[in-house]
Amino acid sequence: MSGAANRGDLLLDTHAFYWCVARGATVPAHVLTALESSPRRFVSAGSAFEVSLKVRLGKYTGAAALCGSWSEARGGLRALELAVTTDDALLAGTLDWDHKDPFDRLLAAQALNHELTLVTADPAFDGVADLAVLRW
Repeated sequence: MSGAANRGDLLLDTHAFYWCVARGATVPAHVLTALESSPRRFVSAGSAFEVSLKVRLGKYTGAAALCGSWSEARGGLRALELAVTTDDALLAGTLDWDHKDPFDRLLAAQALNHELTLVTADPAFDGVADLAVLRW
């Protein structure tokens, strides 16, 4: 765990969510342990937008089936939906972070605003001050 203080509730980034629900994907033991012991797990509504957009554009074809089973997949992880708020959107746009991906910016903002630990394999999040990260 890196970043800010250990926060028990988790926010799975888009790829972490996909890897957790994809058939044949191997989830690292420390991530499984964190998921099992976490009081609450969240998946952002922004991740649903990211997946469906990238599937439509042909950039994430492996996740096409997930678009039709999003709620069931999320429920299988006992994860709650995290809606995008105005505060999340405003923070995402104003974060002092040299990273342009709007989906990553939104996930970082949500984790910060809601005091969640972000589960991710993406080292780009290391550039966000005070963000608690559980590395995949």
